[in-house]
Amino acid sequence: MKSKDIRDIIGGFALVAIGLFAALHAQRYDIGELQEMGPGYFPIALGILLMILGLFVSIPAFFREGTSIKIEWKSLIWVLISISIFALALTKAGLIVATVLSVIAASIPSKSSWKTRLILAVCIALLTYVVFSFGLGMILPIWPWSH
Repeated sequence: MKSKDIRDIIGGFALVAIGLFAALHAQRYDIGELQEMGPGYFPIALGILLMILGLFVSIPAFFREGTSIKIEWKSLIWVLISISIFALALTKAGLIVATVLSVIAASIPSKSSWKTRLILAVCIALLTYVVFSFGLGMILPIWPWSH
């Protein structure tokens, strides 16, 4: 028996699930009409499109061979640790420090040099600062002393 393309099957079903969640959750809002769209119209439309895209990805995967999934346990564990570091450090250390620590922790399994990891961490921290502070207007502690 040939192995199915499990990666695309799982990925396609994940898209369907996310689209279904978005479409169902957005029904709490007024949908409106095509001429006067309500706040729920666009999320429902995107959810439906995401479900259709997921089907286009997953259905053909049942009819072709694929490779098995190899889980990189070390990477998975370090990503979970980095998420925990970010969650625990955000209020005490601020957004910049928490992001840098989180990115460095997530990059530990990488074969990249420490210089590359630090540059990546600083760039992501700056991008995070710009997105959350300016783009979204969220009020977060930026530095440990800015509580």
